[in-house]
Amino acid sequence: MTDAPVTLITGGGSGIGAAVAERLLGKGQRVAVTGRGEARLAAFRAGLGEPEGLLTLPGDSADHEQVRAAVEATLKEFGRLDTVIANAGSATHDSVAEGDPAGWSEMVLTNVLGPALLIRASIDALKETRGRIVLVGSVAGFVNTPGNLYGATKFAVTGLAENTRRQVTEWGVGVTLIAPGRVETPFWDGLGSLPPGHLLTADQIAASVVWALEQPAGVDVNTVVVRPVGQPN
Repeated sequence: MTDAPVTLITGGGSGIGAAVAERLLGKGQRVAVTGRGEARLAAFRAGLGEPEGLLTLPGDSADHEQVRAAVEATLKEFGRLDTVIANAGSATHDSVAEGDPAGWSEMVLTNVLGPALLIRASIDALKETRGRIVLVGSVAGFVNTPGNLYGATKFAVTGLAENTRRQVTEWGVGVTLIAPGRVETPFWDGLGSLPPGHLLTADQIAASVVWALEQPAGVDVNTVVVRPVGQPN
């Protein structure tokens, strides 16, 4: 266990992040998970049976000092860092021309600044392990939708992934963008109901993340777009 790979996941107490954490723990990895809700993190840990290889770290993924502290705590606890997964995200579910700007700052900071802060805080440790950066984007970062500011933040994540790859690949660090379509997660809570049609599960997206992590050494899977069958856009 002491030499097992270590992954740090932001926003990992529920949804896709929690599903990835559970899969990696099942494979014998050690996992650190951050989140702003201490109760949610505690419930997640309890639901998994208080596993020895799980570290939960309350914190805001858009706060530089808290992100840096999470990386340092992970290194102190486990001694290494092989993968970081920028999964934390939020959506206001409104439009740029008619929406309420009150929630936009938090969304933009969480979705765009957060991944950048995680990359900055972890890159030195990832150089040592020749590790991997995973950014959880969205199909909305490839397909334009009228007035969709959330989609604009995910376009930024799409660009950040490739811009980061072009810098860190020379250090042996890989970058993978996972861009899900419609997934049944708490993302939809702000709308009051799930969208119509078939939805993927968080665990199905987690399977794509783990697949990218398990590629042979020297293979850099960069962009994975995963839609449910029946989603046209």
